[in-house]
Amino acid sequence: MALSSAWESARVSLRGQLILPDDDAYASARLPWNLAVEQRPAAVAIPDDVDDLRRLVALARDTGSPLAVQPSGHGASGDLAGAVIVRMSAFDSLAVDLDAGIVRVGSGVRWGAVVAALEGTGWAAPAGTSPVVSVAGYTLGGGHSWFSRTAGLGSDNLRAAWILRTDGTHERVDDESDAETMWALRGAGGIAGIVTDLEIDLVRTPAIWGAGLTFDASDAAAVLRAVRDLSAAAPPSLNVFVDSMRMPDAPQLPEAIRGRSFVTVQALSADGAADDLLDGVRRAGKVRQDITGPTSPATLAASSGEPTDPTPGRGASAALRSLDDALIDELIRFRDLPESWPVVGIGARMLGGALDAPRRDGFASLQGAAWLLHALIPVFPGAPRGPGDASIAGIEQVLAPALAPQTVPTFLGPGQTLDLCGPHAAVDRLRAVRTRLDPGGVLHEGRLPR
Repeated sequence: MALSSAWESARVSLRGQLILPDDDAYASARLPWNLAVEQRPAAVAIPDDVDDLRRLVALARDTGSPLAVQPSGHGASGDLAGAVIVRMSAFDSLAVDLDAGIVRVGSGVRWGAVVAALEGTGWAAPAGTSPVVSVAGYTLGGGHSWFSRTAGLGSDNLRAAWILRTDGTHERVDDESDAETMWALRGAGGIAGIVTDLEIDLVRTPAIWGAGLTFDASDAAAVLRAVRDLSAAAPPSLNVFVDSMRMPDAPQLPEAIRGRSFVTVQALSADGAADDLLDGVRRAGKVRQDITGPTSPATLAASSGEPTDPTPGRGASAALRSLDDALIDELIRFRDLPESWPVVGIGARMLGGALDAPRRDGFASLQGAAWLLHALIPVFPGAPRGPGDASIAGIEQVLAPALAPQTVPTFLGPGQTLDLCGPHAAVDRLRAVRTRLDPGGVLHEGRLPR
């Protein structure tokens, strides 16, 4: 798409960068984190400050090219044709107030920097499992973390935000000054304005304890049942993830996991040792590896195993009301079918605890959900797309009877919209907020259903 002369001339008015389709840097600048998502925006802007953002807002209004804020490229959903991607890397401030138990971060900051700043302080951030995800994208999209049963969704820990309105006003908002905007920011993110900074509650963690158990792949169903049974008695301080992995013999994978199949259970307690709570899980199969003891958020981030560079991938995820024996058996049966070879892993995260009683009002919610399940389908060069499509459709069919009323926005896949994350009334409320705050459609509508 050819840009208007207004965008062409914007280069000289911006302190930061404006990258156009004919520029050499465009091919790399436009890429999202998930390289399987193809997006070809009209331009990519890297503003240097709030004044640059104001200029971009004015140009978007004049040209009809909406702004799509994408701090680190995570969460990409569509091609963004005609839109201008805004990267927020210059907004990199980070200030920790341990006395108040809060952190203020710029919207270009990634979780790894916050985790490192808090190491050894007795406080933790409600951070996601990947250190390279941006704090803003994660928090404004809901965000599920190692501490979600203890402290709620990432969005529930959002105290305040500094936001640039589409009329050029830049201000701090909180629940007292603008409750409706804060409600929208907690899950629907950028439809209410461009967030430049966030103020987030920290989690008090005087003694973090962790466990990592590895089982044979044949124990997957029994281990899932044992973790499911544990959830009934687990205190909110205990957070548990279980993953059943079947890694292909692909040269792109590290030698340690290439061609291997196994089941892992990872547990974290924000309130000291909880080793005895895992005894039932240990009895579910032959434990090949058992590592327990004090840990830290930095250690967890380093051992997450998630990619630290952009990579192509696909998958499916869903929040579930329950995880009964029949569903567990059907999941494992489906995953073990020869035609389900694209499914590398199936993971389940224990919900409940603080997630059932949010402290703050927000669009994102996992109330009524007991499990967050996800399936990983990597995209390898030259591999046909059809088997992956069939695998995603098959998993969705297996999970359909147990779906919870809503999932969390940060777990939506490409093309999925916010109507999967809340009732019709909540989505209508989001539209009303957008209409009031951005009547001219300066900001991209994101995942709002059309």
